[in-house]
Amino acid sequence: MSETTQVDFWFDPICPWAWMTSRWMMEVERVRPVEVTWHVMSLSYLNAGRDLGETYNRLMADSWGPVRVITAAKELHGQQWVKPLYDAMGTRFHLGGQEDRSVVIAEALAEVGLPASLAEYADSDEYDAALKESHHAGMDQVGTEVGTPVLAVEGYAFFGPVMSPAPRGDEAGRVWDGVRALASYDGFFELKRTRTREPIFG
Repeated sequence: MSETTQVDFWFDPICPWAWMTSRWMMEVERVRPVEVTWHVMSLSYLNAGRDLGETYNRLMADSWGPVRVITAAKELHGQQWVKPLYDAMGTRFHLGGQEDRSVVIAEALAEVGLPASLAEYADSDEYDAALKESHHAGMDQVGTEVGTPVLAVEGYAFFGPVMSPAPRGDEAGRVWDGVRALASYDGFFELKRTRTREPIFG
């Protein structure tokens, strides 16, 4: 049996590209000896004070809620709730097309069996210190020029990969092997091409 490789994954539940990468990592867990620990970061926090245009700034202002609720769930009920809440929220955001943050939060909490009262933390900064600590644990490893997802494995971290659709089965494993090999080289920084498609969730 191969020794299990521990991977840390940082996400914001509103990001469709992080969602795609997370589905890939779930496939990687099936075909490689990999175990993922899931962590929140916040695009709202990352972009605070930046003028990114009226539409995006409004989106960021409206996007504190989901990540705050996941953080509160972790702080009050444990790490084991981070991934189920992410799955429940992401399914509604990215597969269901639900844009109302309050609806997503309420339905996700009900689905996983957590108290509905956790929704109150969407508008509270009570656990923002814990949210920012989680955010920096990932983002400080890769710098401020990137967003989500961020992955860390065996002492190195990287942004991405950004992909659509998410690889499945053996292909997911082959992509993981390549990404891991590139990212593990200390002198590697960037490999990029123009994105020509939107997220393909199917």
